[in-house]
Amino acid sequence: MSSFPGSPRLLRGGLVLVDPTTGAVLRIIALQYNPDTLTRSLQVKGVTGESGDHLEALRLKGPPVETIKVEAEIDATDQLETDDPQTTQSGLHPQLAVLEVLVYPTSAQLFSNNNEASAGSIEIAPELAPLPLFVFGPRRVVPVRITELSITEEAFDPALNPIRAKVSLSLRVLTVDDLGFDSKGGGLFMTYLQTKEQLAQPRASLSFTPLGITGIP
Repeated sequence: MSSFPGSPRLLRGGLVLVDPTTGAVLRIIALQYNPDTLTRSLQVKGVTGESGDHLEALRLKGPPVETIKVEAEIDATDQLETDDPQTTQSGLHPQLAVLEVLVYPTSAQLFSNNNEASAGSIEIAPELAPLPLFVFGPRRVVPVRITELSITEEAFDPALNPIRAKVSLSLRVLTVDDLGFDSKGGGLFMTYLQTKEQLAQPRASLSFTPLGITGIP
């Protein structure tokens, strides 16, 4: 069905996986439906000096710890109505698996670690996983770590394949403190911060009128 030609193009949020070293795009995961709400919290990183140390009260030692929580719906109804072969056979298992493997080391890595341990390796350094970027419009492209993934399967086909589900993603924004200034992720965080600073620029002359005062006593 064609949409009205004058209607705006609907953007979709999602995740982009990039190589943490080269920045090469490895995978793009678009949400089927944009969430109705997006919850963010910022925990301030202040300098914790001794009580009464007035010199430290207004110092910030780094970017805040920002966490993002997104709840999205996935529904196979449309695909089932068009007899999509993969959906008919597996329901939402493939779409859910795409998200689930983000929080697993690969089976190849686990086999490799087991072989090294069997060969007597004392310390095995985990391999770098792809860097996830949370994308929610052009002003919000930010490196993140997935801290929690919750899936609620709500309906099933006769073969018990899920056909409707809700996915809850908890993300921690990665800053230059985590990634460094010279990395692709660090550069993306700085762009994210600079965009905030540009949006926060005063748009009008200073006035105390909205506050109901004429000045600072």
